Amino acid sequence: MKPVLLIDFGSTYTKTTCVDVASARILGTAQSYTTVETDVGEGLENALRELRAQTGISEFAERYACSSAAGGLRMIASGLVPTLTTEAAKRAALGAGAKVIRTYCYEMTEDDLEEIRALSPDILLLCGGTDGGNRDCIERNAKAVASLKPSFPIVLAGNRAAAGSCRRALEAAGAEVIQCENVMPAFNTLNVAPCQKAIREVFLRRIVSAKGLTKASELISGILMPTPAAVLTALTLFAENFGELAAVDLGGATTDVYSIAKGLPSRAGTVLRGLPEPYAKRTVEGDIGMRYSAHGVADAAGVPRIAAAAETSEAAVEAWLARVRETPGVLAETEEEKAMDFALASLAIETGLTRHSGSIEEVFTPMGLAFQQTGKDLTQVKHLLLTGGALIHTGRAEEMAARAMAAVPPQSLAPREARIILDRHYILSAMGLLSQKYQETAREIMGREFL
Repeated sequence: MKPVLLIDFGSTYTKTTCVDVASARILGTAQSYTTVETDVGEGLENALRELRAQTGISEFAERYACSSAAGGLRMIASGLVPTLTTEAAKRAALGAGAKVIRTYCYEMTEDDLEEIRALSPDILLLCGGTDGGNRDCIERNAKAVASLKPSFPIVLAGNRAAAGSCRRALEAAGAEVIQCENVMPAFNTLNVAPCQKAIREVFLRRIVSAKGLTKASELISGILMPTPAAVLTALTLFAENFGELAAVDLGGATTDVYSIAKGLPSRAGTVLRGLPEPYAKRTVEGDIGMRYSAHGVADAAGVPRIAAAAETSEAAVEAWLARVRETPGVLAETEEEKAMDFALASLAIETGLTRHSGSIEEVFTPMGLAFQQTGKDLTQVKHLLLTGGALIHTGRAEEMAARAMAAVPPQSLAPREARIILDRHYILSAMGLLSQKYQETAREIMGREFL
C-alpha cells in the first residue's frame, strides 16, 4: 500500500482524499470547515482526524494540495478591444484557475484606477495590441497602473514591442512584473499557455502565503495549483480517455462551467465567427448560485419560470429569495422550499450551460441560406459531469440536469442528450492533483467512479 493524501482548501470546506496509488483505490474522503478566518491548518487537522477514523491511516507517502480558500485567485484583466485582447486575457486567466473580478478595455480612466485600488486584486493581467500593432494603449495603461504604486504582481502579456517600456514604468513604481508572450500575437490568434503558466507560478509563490496557507504547506509536498485548474486538469484527462464532456460546479455564490471539447460545427453549412475556442475551457458565472447569488438566477430566468418549475406562486418564490439573501446558510426544509431549490438549481444549470456554450443563427449569403456559429458547439458531447454541494447533496441532481438540458434555448449549442455523471465523493480536484504524478492511477479511478 502507498497512501497519498490529496487536499483541497476550499473557500468553505477543506476536502481530503486518501488514495492508494499501488492499487488505484480511494481509501477514504473527509471534509471540514476551512477556518480561513483563523488558521486553515485547523480545518485541515479536523478533516484529517475524520479521515484517520475512516481509514486508520495517519502516515502518507506523499501529500499534495490545491486551494481556492478566501475566494481563490482574484484577478483583474485589461486589454485593448473587448472582443479581442480583453477576451483573450479573460480566457487566459480563467484557464489558469483565476477568478476574474473585473475586465477593462481601451485606456483606463481615473474611475477605473480608483476601482482597481478599492478592489485590491491578487494579480493584474495587462494585455493589449498584437505584436507590431497598437502599443499606445498598453503603454498608457502601464503608466496609469504604475501611478497606483501597486502592491499586487502584474503579468505583462501584450504587444512585445511595448513590453520593455511597460515593464520599466511598472518596476520604477516598485511593482513586481512577470513578462511573458503576448496572449494575442496576431489577429484572431490566441497564445494563452505562457500567460497561464505565469499566473499559476504567481499563485504558488505569492497568493498561497497571502491566504494564510504557509504553515499548512509545510505539512505537504507542495501546493500545486488553484482548485479550478486542478478540476480542469482532471476533466481533460477524463475526456481524453472517455469522450468529450461539459461540467457544472454549482455553488452558493458562483457557478463554474467547463467544457473539454473541440466544439466545431456539427451542422453542415455552418461557418465559425469570433475568436477560436480553447479545447479545455472554463467560465465563471459570478451572478449565478444557490444562495448568495440566488437572485441572479431569478434575474436571468425570471421569477415566473422558477414558480412554474416549483409549482408554487411567484409570491412564495420572492419570499424564499428574500430569505436566502438574508440567511445564506438556510436549508430547504418544507416540500415547497425543496421544490423551489430544485427549480433554482435546474435554472442555474441551464443558464450556466447556455452562457458557456456557443450559439447558432441563420444568415443569408449570396450562395443562399447558411448558419453562423459563435462559440463552441457542445451538442454532441458524451458526458455532463456535475459537482458542488448544491448538487451532490440534493438527491435529484440528475433530474435537475436533465430538465436543464431539455430547456436550453433553440439557438443554444449547449448539451442536450449527454450522459449525466455525478461527482458524489468530490474527487475531481483530487484527481487533477494526483494526475500530476500518477496520471494512469487518476484515469483508472475516474473511470471506475464515474462510469
